Amino acid sequence: MKIKAAVFYEVGQPFQIETLDLEAPRVGEVLVKVAAAGVCHSDWHLMTGATKHATPVVPGHEGAGVVEAVGAGVTRVKPGDHVSLNWAPNCGSCFYCLNDRPSLCSAYIGPLWAGTMMDGTTRLSKEGQPIYHFSALACFADYTVVPQECCVPLSKEVPLTIAALIGCAVTTGVGAVLNTTPVRPGSSVAVFGAGGVGLNIIMGAKLAGASRIIAVDRSEAKGDLALEFGATDFVMAGPAVTESIRKLTEGRGADYVFEAIGLPAVQEQSLEAVRPGGTLTLVGVAPMGSGTNLPGAILTRQEKTVTGSYYGTANTARDFPLYADLYLKGKLDLERLISKTYSLDQINEAYADMLSGEIARGVIIF
Repeated sequence: MKIKAAVFYEVGQPFQIETLDLEAPRVGEVLVKVAAAGVCHSDWHLMTGATKHATPVVPGHEGAGVVEAVGAGVTRVKPGDHVSLNWAPNCGSCFYCLNDRPSLCSAYIGPLWAGTMMDGTTRLSKEGQPIYHFSALACFADYTVVPQECCVPLSKEVPLTIAALIGCAVTTGVGAVLNTTPVRPGSSVAVFGAGGVGLNIIMGAKLAGASRIIAVDRSEAKGDLALEFGATDFVMAGPAVTESIRKLTEGRGADYVFEAIGLPAVQEQSLEAVRPGGTLTLVGVAPMGSGTNLPGAILTRQEKTVTGSYYGTANTARDFPLYADLYLKGKLDLERLISKTYSLDQINEAYADMLSGEIARGVIIF
C-alpha cells in the first residue's frame, strides 16, 4: 500500500515528506493506522548525528493508533483495537525479561538498531529500495507495520493523543521515579530538564509524595510549566545551580536528582546537586561515543549512587495500562502536556518549536 511518511536521509537535512510503499504484515506483525505521534528529542538526535542509524529511515517512536490488520500468528491484538506503541519490544523469555527487566530485552536489540523487522528485512521501501524503521515503530507515517510485541492495547476511553505520549515520554519520566529509583514520600527531588520527559518526572515525583520538587531548565517558560506540573521550586540553569539546590535542601543537596537532558556536562553538574548518600538517575540519552566524568573518589567518600534509567525500567504490558488508568482517574495530568498539534507536513516546524523550549510536547495528528 502507499503511505505518507517523514523520511530522514542525512545529518543536518530536514525531514522530507514522501510517498512510500508499505508491505502487508507478515507472521507476528501488525498493521497500525497511526492516529498520533509525539515530537521527541530522540528522533532529533538523528538530525544532529548524536544517534547513528542506517538511512534512509522513517523516524517516530512515540505513537498510538488503531489496529487495521494482523499477520498470521498474531494473538495479542485484533483489528479495531486501540494501541499505544512500545519502542522497546520484549520477547518474554530472554534473561532480562525473565528477571523483570523487559526494557533491556536482548532478543530485539539487533533488529531494532539495524532498522529492520525481526527477519532482517524492512516493510518500507521507495522505488524498490529499502527504507529503514526507527525504533521498531517508524510512526511518523499514516500507517506502519510493527511486531505484535510493540502493541499494547488500551481502553478506548483514552484519547489516542494521550496513548501516544504514554508510549514514550510518560513511561520514561514517570517510570524513572516509580520503577528505576522509587522516590520516598517526603523526600527532595531535583529534575534537570523540564521538557516532555522532565515534566513527567515531576509528575511522577508528585505522585510519589516528594515534599520538595526542584525543576532546573535554561528556559523561564519551562519554569512556569514545571510549576504547573507540580514542581515546588524553579532554578535557572547555570553555574549557580548546585548552590541554589543546596539552599533549598537545608544545605545538603537533593535526596534524588534526575537528569533528563542527556548532556555530559549537565550529568556532571547533576552529581554535584545530590546530597551525600543520595541518588543520581540518568534518564536523558547522551550522544553515542560521549563520556561523562563522574569522579569515583566522590562516589566512594560521599556514598552517592548513580544509575541509568532506560524507558523508565518499564514492563510496558503492566505500565502502559497503569499510566492510562492514572490519567483516567485524574492523577496524571497528561492533557496539559500537549502544547500544540501539527500535521505531518508541519514536522519541521514542530521540531523548531520543540528546540525553542517554549512547549511541553508537540503532537503530530494524522
